[in-house]
Amino acid sequence: MPRPILATVHTEAFLHNLERVRQSVADSRVWAVVKANAYGHGIERAFEGLRGADGFSLLDLNEAERVRALGWRGPVLLLEGVFEPRDLELCSRLGLWHTVHCSEQIDMLSAHKTQVPHRVFLKMNSGMNRLGFAPQSYRTAWTRLNALPQVDEISLITHFSDADGPKGVDEQVKVFQAATEDLPGERSISNSAATLRHPGLKSDWVRPGIAVYGSAPDYPEHDAAHWGLQPAMTLSAKIIATQDLRTGDTVGYGSSFVASAPLRIGVVACGYADGYPRHCTTGTPVLVNGVRTRLVGRVSMDMITVDLSHVPQATVGTEVTLWGRARNGASLSIDEVAKAAGTVGYELMCAVAPRVPVVVDAVC
Repeated sequence: MPRPILATVHTEAFLHNLERVRQSVADSRVWAVVKANAYGHGIERAFEGLRGADGFSLLDLNEAERVRALGWRGPVLLLEGVFEPRDLELCSRLGLWHTVHCSEQIDMLSAHKTQVPHRVFLKMNSGMNRLGFAPQSYRTAWTRLNALPQVDEISLITHFSDADGPKGVDEQVKVFQAATEDLPGERSISNSAATLRHPGLKSDWVRPGIAVYGSAPDYPEHDAAHWGLQPAMTLSAKIIATQDLRTGDTVGYGSSFVASAPLRIGVVACGYADGYPRHCTTGTPVLVNGVRTRLVGRVSMDMITVDLSHVPQATVGTEVTLWGRARNGASLSIDEVAKAAGTVGYELMCAVAPRVPVVVDAVC
């Protein structure tokens, strides 16, 4: 039989989370962000649950081709735009919208031969200091684009650096509004955190990423349950052995865990080669048969060990939920596991290894 580890993608959770986003910003259209292969869930596996969005936004042309191949005929936006002139040929052929964030991309457009003008999203660097035109250069860039016959409609876009924290979005909103005053075109400014925490912002298009996958954009201040989000992925495995420890016995590499009393542990078929974070330490939460317990000892390549003190009936074959939903309905947020590893849920979603089989839990 195959090794007992499985990632399950929940179509119903996508439907729920997308509706939750719409409730927060009823007057905005919604991009479903599916970059990084739909945050590790798989574009093809996530598509059915996200096709109720108004458009798909992503990074590279391969992802755009995959979305079109699934039958999507609506808007598709390249969030970083094109990387070389020939990319514009595929934009023309597939009808892709694309971000323009630098003068070089305007130069590429000006030299591009196309019969159908492109829809572009002109990006402002309002304070994130990654991509985009500085506010004082923004109107000049807009004027250049507007003069090109290769360009149809110009939308205006920026990205918040602190929507998930106390600094908030006010300063960047002021910068964006001042620089775009009286410019025509739809606006897209809100990511997941801004969509949920600042629903009053005017944004014709919102760009929820992590929220549609069921993770809180501002954890640990708020968890997914606070925002009414459901996990779109469950990573589960099974116990493949048990051990009875005596007082003073150690577990795993480095003997980092020492039993302070007799303890029964389960050995679980999951390790860092499966994408489970190696930096998780003793105390990281797991669910055994739906009961909350803890990791003990170090994470190794193919195995972890868990405390069975509160699950005396657990044995070889018992299911362990590393994150997501257990069969009894109990839930373990990926954000909790990520915090124990000193990282964020985004990274864990994207890091599930290719060797882990994946199934889709479709809506009946």
